[in-house]
Amino acid sequence: MIEVERSGGVFRLTLNRPKARNALNADGMARLVAALRTVEAAGDVRVLVIRAAGAAFSAGRDLKEAPTLPLAASLQQHDDWATVFQLLQRLSVPSVAVVQGFAVAGGFTLAMGCDFVLASRAAKFGAMEMANGFPAAVCTPLLAHLLGPRLGLELALFGEPVGAERLYEMGLINALADDDSGLEALAEAFVQRLLKLNPAAVKQTKETFRAARSMPLDQAMTMGKHLNQLLDASGSFAAGSAEFAARTGKTPH
Repeated sequence: MIEVERSGGVFRLTLNRPKARNALNADGMARLVAALRTVEAAGDVRVLVIRAAGAAFSAGRDLKEAPTLPLAASLQQHDDWATVFQLLQRLSVPSVAVVQGFAVAGGFTLAMGCDFVLASRAAKFGAMEMANGFPAAVCTPLLAHLLGPRLGLELALFGEPVGAERLYEMGLINALADDDSGLEALAEAFVQRLLKLNPAAVKQTKETFRAARSMPLDQAMTMGKHLNQLLDASGSFAAGSAEFAARTGKTPH
């Protein structure tokens, strides 16, 4: 159900259950957790890519399986699902969701839990749990962090399918491709841009960004000042200036 491929610093995680619209069952969620733990523990991974086989990204939780699970297994599944997003938030490497077809319910949550989202213009998203009469309990906190209260609550409450272009206008999607074949090229180019970045600087930026979102601005500025002081004391600024001069033949001002 979950396929993993590692090459050239890229960890590609593929949802591969297309006949079930890549719905996530208990085993799939457990495998997601294990894969994300592997990414964080590996020293050679630079980028995580989450994508899906077939015509759709994911329909979310496998509701056909849910009623058959014993209580302990059901509780573990919910624990694993929350852990997926806690791990995604803590990852020191950037995560990229590549979405074709539709990403609804838990599939929408999984895409929104990544650092970056790339999608086909025809893709559809939505917190579709509401269509079944229950809230999108894990997606709602994500939307509250990603959007202002009016738009975030609209997406969480109505649960209606929303086109990729509208989500792009909201700032929830980084880039759009005209079709699925263009999405492949878009994703590859985006990953290559990430691979060119300094891994230590990426980690520091992710940690600073994550911390700053939960801090008052004046405290976040103090954190930024301290990071600059450490970078200066470690010689990172001097090394960066030398690298810039070697690359461009110019001296930075």
